[in-house]
Amino acid sequence: MAELSNKELSGRVIEAAIRVHKTLGPGFLESVYESALCVELAAQSISFERQKVVKLFYRDVVVGEHRLDIVVEGKLLVELKAVQAIEDIFFVVGRSQMKAAGLNDGLLLNFHSMPLTIRRIAPEQLSVPFQSS
Repeated sequence: MAELSNKELSGRVIEAAIRVHKTLGPGFLESVYESALCVELAAQSISFERQKVVKLFYRDVVVGEHRLDIVVEGKLLVELKAVQAIEDIFFVVGRSQMKAAGLNDGLLLNFHSMPLTIRRIAPEQLSVPFQSS
C-alpha cells in the first residue's frame, strides 16, 4: 500500500488523538471526542474544519452532501468513531468522502477501543476488492 502523502501532519493528528483518548478514555459519544480533538488540534496550532459540508454532484446537479467530521489543513480527512468494532463500510464511506472532497489521505480513529484504534483510509484507487473465502 502507498505511503501517506501527509505523513508528518497525520502523525501530529494521531498524537493529538492519543492525548484525547488518554484523558477521556472510552465510553463517550463520538461528538464528545470530536469536540475534544478540535480543542487539542487548536491548542497545537493545527488548522482544521469541523463538520465540513461537501456537496455531491451527478451530471453537474447537486444530489446530496457528505458531512466530514474533521478536515485538517485542507489535506487530511479525520473520521471519528466510538464503536465496538471497525466495519468495512466505514472505509467505503471514508473513501467516498475523500473523493467528494478531493482529499488523498484519511484517518479513521475509534475512541471506543483500548488502546485507541488508528487506521488509514486509502484513496479509492488504492482499495483492494473484497474477496470472499
